[in-house]
Amino acid sequence: MSAASFVLTEHQFLCSICLDVFTDPVTIPCGHNYCKTCITEHWNSSNRCPNCQEVFYGRPDMKVNTFICEMAEQFRQSSEQRTSSSSSSLKLHIAKPGEVPCDVCTGAKLKARKSCLVCLVSYCETHLKSHLTMSVLKRHQLIDPVKNLEDRMCTKHDKLLELFCKNDQTFVCLLCSVSDHRTHNVVPLKEEYEEKKPELGKTEAEIQQMIEERTLKIQDIKSRVVLSQEDSDREIAEGVQVFLALMESVESSLNKLTDTVKRKQKETEIAAEGFIKDLEQEISKLKKRSVELEQLSRSEDQLHVLQSFPSLNTIPPTKDWIGVNVLPPFYDGTIGRVVGQLEETLSRHMKKVFEAEMKRIKDYAVDLTLNPDTAHPNLILSDDWKQVYCSNVKKNLSDSPERFATCPCVLSKERFSSGRFYFEVQVRGKTDWDLGVARESINRKGTITLNPHNGYWTICLKNESKLYALAGPPVRLSLKSQLENVGVFVDYEEGVVSFYDADATAPIYFFTGCSFTEKLYPYFSPDVNLSGKNSAPLIISHVNHTQ
Repeated sequence: MSAASFVLTEHQFLCSICLDVFTDPVTIPCGHNYCKTCITEHWNSSNRCPNCQEVFYGRPDMKVNTFICEMAEQFRQSSEQRTSSSSSSLKLHIAKPGEVPCDVCTGAKLKARKSCLVCLVSYCETHLKSHLTMSVLKRHQLIDPVKNLEDRMCTKHDKLLELFCKNDQTFVCLLCSVSDHRTHNVVPLKEEYEEKKPELGKTEAEIQQMIEERTLKIQDIKSRVVLSQEDSDREIAEGVQVFLALMESVESSLNKLTDTVKRKQKETEIAAEGFIKDLEQEISKLKKRSVELEQLSRSEDQLHVLQSFPSLNTIPPTKDWIGVNVLPPFYDGTIGRVVGQLEETLSRHMKKVFEAEMKRIKDYAVDLTLNPDTAHPNLILSDDWKQVYCSNVKKNLSDSPERFATCPCVLSKERFSSGRFYFEVQVRGKTDWDLGVARESINRKGTITLNPHNGYWTICLKNESKLYALAGPPVRLSLKSQLENVGVFVDYEEGVVSFYDADATAPIYFFTGCSFTEKLYPYFSPDVNLSGKNSAPLIISHVNHTQ
């Protein structure tokens, strides 16, 4: 009969208590083997076999099993040789800072592969093998390596936290569930886990969506920065072009002024030179006659004197220099004419600049409607809430906090608390009106004074021709032509409210350095009717982007 071949496996030489190779192995009556020290310490707290749970009412007499001891020693030596030969590879698995180390390893701690919730110990790949091969240990619950396994134990009963109290939203052990939490809704961790896991998935999906939204927002912001840089470059290029043209115009006008002054000075010099030349010629003739007369007066030749007397006793013909003057050039009006021409040139350039600016501003046009809840009782609003005029009849309306009680004013339904917006209002045919924006907390009852301090940024027309910016003390504005359409542009963050002649694409007035902290409403006042003289409505116009 041939000898049967067999292979001894590693777990056959491991103590199931210390999970290490047997040291002084002993066999208890039920047939299971343990380290002598391990089982002796076990008897101090329990009279059951750790493996089969057989009860022993008397501590059995234990002797070292020499056969197992020899086999274990051989296995230990073989294991040490394998460990020595693979030390270089094991170094690769030594636990790094932040990783969970094996609790069983002595010396250098290897990286744990699993943690046991029954043993409350973390094991490396080598020390984990018994949990993967021994039937008793296979029943233990293994999880991915975690630190502080003691935190999974109930501090009161020193038992595993394996239940969840829904009332107190806390983890409890079995003893807690029948004592402090006996009347509470206590469920196994797995049940709570299965209930919460879908919520985690939902939350994860929401977070992923938020991440995607924020990623898109970052892309949007970056693209806006690129567009802003392009706008900035374009603005600088246009500004350079405009100012170069202005500098050329100023230089050309200066050159023209200089040339004109120099030309007049040259003409004066030429005229003076002519006068001097004529005077010098006359002086030369007079000097010659003076010499001739002096010689003649000294002569003793009576006949010669008498013969020469008629021709020499007369003054040579000369010009009457009394009325001849060399006046400095007359420059009055010269500079004015040059500056006037420069002004015309500048006006042409400014018109181009404001035309380009108005095109950009109109990109922020908003569609406004009037809010009837804010309208003074004398105001009549059109059905589309786009027109308003003042009548002589006061309607019986509720005096709500929003409504203007004494001044014929109305606000838009739309309000703005950030960004930029632009709107246009037709004022054709009106002699008096107020336009602009107002903050939400303005006084709507009693006497109202329109100025930024009171929350109004407006301009107004009075008596058909007097235009004012209501900037504290009112500022009188020049009115080159009758206004028909007024544009209002607001940059909330920059604190700017701008007014434009929308037809002439010309600026009217700028409120700058404003500090906006509330919602802003477009503000309209068609002013009183004036017995029909000012009955035309204010009309919110459709902004034409092609102009």
